[in-house]
Amino acid sequence: MRSRYSAFVRMDEAYLLRTQHPSTAPAPLDLDPAMRWRRLDIVATRHGGPFDTEGTVEFKAYYRHGADRGVLHEESRFVREGGRWLYVDGDILAP
Repeated sequence: MRSRYSAFVRMDEAYLLRTQHPSTAPAPLDLDPAMRWRRLDIVATRHGGPFDTEGTVEFKAYYRHGADRGVLHEESRFVREGGRWLYVDGDILAP
């Protein structure tokens, strides 16, 4: 999760696509250069340990877009395939 957040900060589309499950990967990503990600807080995790094949991460990502500020609050689902964690999808939660 933290590496994907960092990739959003750097607008590293290639990394984001490599770490997204092929069944849900958009092509191309719609990254907004005006979006400035400021902070990531991990709220909770479920599963995702060394012997798990699935896991979830609830997070809050704080951003600035022009004069607007906001929070993306999401619960993300990941699966491990071939030893790598891949983002599947997520549900937006109330901030």
